[in-house]
Amino acid sequence: MITLKIGQKVPLNIERMGINGEGIASISGRLVFVPYALPGETILAEITENARNFSRAKVVTINKKSKFRVKPEDSVYADLSSSHIMHLAYPQQLEFKKDLMRQALEKYKPTGWKNYELRDTLGMENPRHYRNKLQYQIRRLNDGTVIAGLYRENSHHLVNLERCVVQEEMTQTIVNQVCRLIEKYKLPVDDERKTRGIRTVMVRRSQKTGQVQMIFVSSTRVVLDGQVWPEPYADQEITKREKMGFVKFDKILSELTEEFKDIVTVAVNYHPKKTSEIYGDRTQILFNEKDTITEGVLDYEFELSPRAFYQLNPTQANVLYAEAVKALHPRKTDTVVDAYCGVGTIGFAVADKVKSVHGMDVTPEAIVDARANAKRLGFKNCHYETGRAEKIIPNWYKTGQRPTALLVDPPRTGLDSALLETITKFQPEKMVYVSCNVSTLAKDLIVLSQFYNVDYIQSVDMFPHTARTEAVVKMTKRDKPIRLERKFNKRK
Repeated sequence: MITLKIGQKVPLNIERMGINGEGIASISGRLVFVPYALPGETILAEITENARNFSRAKVVTINKKSKFRVKPEDSVYADLSSSHIMHLAYPQQLEFKKDLMRQALEKYKPTGWKNYELRDTLGMENPRHYRNKLQYQIRRLNDGTVIAGLYRENSHHLVNLERCVVQEEMTQTIVNQVCRLIEKYKLPVDDERKTRGIRTVMVRRSQKTGQVQMIFVSSTRVVLDGQVWPEPYADQEITKREKMGFVKFDKILSELTEEFKDIVTVAVNYHPKKTSEIYGDRTQILFNEKDTITEGVLDYEFELSPRAFYQLNPTQANVLYAEAVKALHPRKTDTVVDAYCGVGTIGFAVADKVKSVHGMDVTPEAIVDARANAKRLGFKNCHYETGRAEKIIPNWYKTGQRPTALLVDPPRTGLDSALLETITKFQPEKMVYVSCNVSTLAKDLIVLSQFYNVDYIQSVDMFPHTARTEAVVKMTKRDKPIRLERKFNKRK
């Protein structure tokens, strides 16, 4: 195999795209991954990394451009992640995302994968400003300027985002004003070394109502109307130096809520630990016309508390959930398990079409929201519990309940191994898997395809201009399981 040196410049013919959106070339059998290169392009590349079986490189010049290459509308997109594909025309992005699923299936080879029906990716009519939530880190530069943005890939360099083509415009306007107000009132900003203060700002805007909620994450205590939060413990003494670093919220809160009338909730999250986790354990609402915002999907509305999870792209969430309902093919006799239910959104979409919905989630706040939403919507057949599906489902079976349908919408890590084992043990008649990671989906299908036929896979573009896609998988129980070796390895 050819030896390549770091810094060496080599001509490459890009053959295809990889799962992270990078171009892939081959030199004497050695794969070279090149971010921002497209199939069919001839480039001069510089080697940046060598691993045992592959190399990475960066584009130096493009000698022959792909006819599908476009000029990125966002000038900083390449600074944030090598998996962004804004340089690829949108129709071809949709084709690529369908191919992502094919690549994952080919790699992991679940039973019958060659015969799976892979449907064309459902895209957006206008794939701009679709993210209704931002979560930006805050930094103060040496000259006193305060910026907000995201970290450059694999670094601690914060990229200032005053404009972002995929971000909902009002959320961007609000966070820009937050930076100006932090400067104006000289509020402390956490710098990861000595200074403690505001670390992160979250802004989310409802597409349905326009209502806005915010969370300020602070590594030090905050003061509002003379009250310190969180209050120190009885035996805890606060030093004079710590008091000087308190974030005084009165003026910034007053100006923000006066300027932006759609802000209905402002909360602060106390996170003094130096960890990579964005949020700490304690959250307090500082301002509330109401504790939640009202969002809508399909033909119903629901409430979201500040920490509750919901899809970042409400427009495509309608498409995704409509596809999930279609794949489930609900019947009035169905008892549906909604694992990873969150605030209940997918379950509500089928609640009026089935006998009952039983949801669970490990996040207590999500279950509080799910129960409140079910009550508000009048769904008396929806029941929610805090906990893990792999523990709750067996308990239901012990009481004589027999779910006929299963909905799963797991995180990017895929299904927990214990839940996989539970599914294969009890085997509901039909199953719909909503996936946000084609690789973990394909891995899970290795097990699930032994017990279920994969009727089709429908990709949905939830994140235009990135190499990520979501998919809805329709599955029906096999007449007889295929008994292969079953291993339920715990995911790290």
